[in-house]
Amino acid sequence: MTAITEEMASPQDGGGAGTPPAEGGSGRLGPPSWLALGFLLPAILLLGALVVYPIIYTAIRSFFDATGKKMVGLDNYTAIFTDHDSLLAVRNTAIWVVIAPTIVTILGLLFAVLTERIRWSTAFKMVVFMPMAVSFLASGVIFRLVYEQDPSMGVANAVVTSVHDTFAGGSRYPGASVRENDKSPDVAQAGAVTTRTPVQAGQTALLPLVGVKPENLPKKITPAKAPQAAAGGISGLVWFDFTKGGGGTLNSPDATEAGLGGMKVQAVSASGKVVGSATTKDDGSFVIKKLPAGSYTLKLPKDNFTAAYAGVDWLGSTLITPAIIASYLWVWAGFAMVLIAAGLAAIPRDALEAARVDGATEWQVFRRVTIPLLAPVLTVVFVTLLIYALKVFDLVFIIGGGDPNASVLAVRMWTESFGGGNDQGAGSAVAILLFLLVVPAMLFNLRRFRQENR
Repeated sequence: MTAITEEMASPQDGGGAGTPPAEGGSGRLGPPSWLALGFLLPAILLLGALVVYPIIYTAIRSFFDATGKKMVGLDNYTAIFTDHDSLLAVRNTAIWVVIAPTIVTILGLLFAVLTERIRWSTAFKMVVFMPMAVSFLASGVIFRLVYEQDPSMGVANAVVTSVHDTFAGGSRYPGASVRENDKSPDVAQAGAVTTRTPVQAGQTALLPLVGVKPENLPKKITPAKAPQAAAGGISGLVWFDFTKGGGGTLNSPDATEAGLGGMKVQAVSASGKVVGSATTKDDGSFVIKKLPAGSYTLKLPKDNFTAAYAGVDWLGSTLITPAIIASYLWVWAGFAMVLIAAGLAAIPRDALEAARVDGATEWQVFRRVTIPLLAPVLTVVFVTLLIYALKVFDLVFIIGGGDPNASVLAVRMWTESFGGGNDQGAGSAVAILLFLLVVPAMLFNLRRFRQENR
């Protein structure tokens, strides 16, 4: 037994634990380098074909003109900062980089903190994160409909017009007017409709109108009916002086003509002061009561005839970029919330409790304990969102619809190359500029990941 042990430990066969490897051995565990390289070769070739080669080719192509045959040097790059549309794209990209990641990170932090304090946190997270399951193309189509100008189609303007009409009211008969070149009715129009001759208290006035659109008439038409004269006041009638199918008597209410209800009528004194007012009934009749004896001018204010409030021009030159950024917030807020919520769950509760025991308020705990401990997570979320904001394309392309006022660098790159510009040299220059802007953010993220893994 001893002999066997000595034989096993003999240096002649290298069996000792501390025995160095035989001469010529690699001294490393695992397969040789050439075998590892063989397994990596397909991935390296694929990476080179799909990433490295396009970058190199795009960089070379950016120094040529639209035909690709004549070298123009840096002209394509200088054009980015001299062309009006390209400068708009650069400006809009800067707005995106500053505003979008910041707001999304703040919203994600607020939502993440909120999920720790509400009972239905899982359902809340699901609802907020759900837009991430929708493609950016579908999100763009959704918000394109949301921002439609017509309140009957666009949700945003339907809400805005409803709130506006609740507080400011709206015109029921936009475009209604008196007959042109008709001197017989005793009314005139200059923005507002007024009587040409004064009306005495106790008299009845007729105010015929035309130009009322069929869709503005009530579904159930009430025939116009002139009221009786009112003692100590002025009565009258406002109606649509048009008989369907022809016929009828001009400037006189007929049995089939519609009264215009909801019209505001004012009695104006000789000094121009409004001394009384009334609103027409469904049959168009009105009575302005308790007027002192004298002569008055009846007036239908122009508010009765102005076009209805159509809402906000969300996709106009002023608001189009903020409107698209709002859709970006809708899509990405859930992503930021989930990552930050994971960071919150990893914070030691002892640190928070110790701060509370020391007398810190909830705001102080949040600002001086939670935020510093979440700083690495917030940084990663912000930089990731910044990268996506730099290369945003889908939402801007679908919602903006090619409007230069909404264009960003990624959209400008596509427009120059394929969207009508047909200048792949200029498009390549924009692509390289975008690549140079994205690379530092990506390198920063990679550095953060390596530091966390050490």
